[in-house]
Amino acid sequence: MSNTKKNRTALVIMAAGIGSRFGGGIKQLEPVGPCGEIIMDYSIYDAIQAGFDKIVFIIRRDIEEDFRKIIGNRIEVVCGRAGVEVAYAFQSLQDIPKGAELPKDRTKPWGTGQAVLCCKDIIKEPFAVINADDYYGKEAFVKLQEFLQTLSCKDPYRFCMAGFILKNTLSDNGGVTRGICRVNEDDYLTDIKETHGIVKTEQGAAVEGCPIDADCHVSMNMWGLTPEFIGLLEQGFEEFFQNIEGNELKAEYLLPTYIGQLLREKKITVKVLETTDKWFGVTYKEDKPAVMESFRKLIADGVYDRDLFGRM
Repeated sequence: MSNTKKNRTALVIMAAGIGSRFGGGIKQLEPVGPCGEIIMDYSIYDAIQAGFDKIVFIIRRDIEEDFRKIIGNRIEVVCGRAGVEVAYAFQSLQDIPKGAELPKDRTKPWGTGQAVLCCKDIIKEPFAVINADDYYGKEAFVKLQEFLQTLSCKDPYRFCMAGFILKNTLSDNGGVTRGICRVNEDDYLTDIKETHGIVKTEQGAAVEGCPIDADCHVSMNMWGLTPEFIGLLEQGFEEFFQNIEGNELKAEYLLPTYIGQLLREKKITVKVLETTDKWFGVTYKEDKPAVMESFRKLIADGVYDRDLFGRM
């Protein structure tokens, strides 16, 4: 990595989610654009426009055929024209630390931390991580790309995060999980708490009936990281397995949780790059019409062409 020569950068897209709240379908592959585009199409477009050189899809083997048919093959053609590399990583329940024992009756993979760890043989450059079913807006990709270009081998544990405003990330159709952030006066993350069941209210937002600050920063799992982070993730996954007794069927190794632990141990720094763009996504099946309308408006406003990749 260098400050004088453009860093190669990768976008890692976590698309292995089971989508249980969506009603059993593969929510990441639901069409939402006017020509059948899915949310990932817009994220990939924004990332390429921002200067990312590589796209890494994290999927499960059982959805590979559908995934390649609906987006993978098509994106490989687009990326080929743009000189952008495409790679695949596969998240598996069986991919656990050496010497660990797979819990009986466990059916789901181990969470977002394990998902990124699946890229350990693929990621050699600074990278951004996103969820497949979230729309982040253009601003965040540009800010993360600019940050990643400032990295050098002298600061392998200097990371960043897109800091969304909570009220811009809520669903009208039910509770959501967000990483509630504490940020200091220099815009560095000091703590992050994975918070479940955040609902939109007339006053702003609440958890279990208790109001929370709707203007606080939250993580939407959009991180800017270095390849050295993978080594930390591997160590953390081993520690995670040493502490799951009693919760073997539900425990998850989550990026925000582990990054919060590293912050408390003062092993890393995370710059919060505030974005005021409005997030949207298909957390619930009922979200889809509103998401489709949001993309129609973005196209009408000239943010995207109707033929998204037509000029690429």
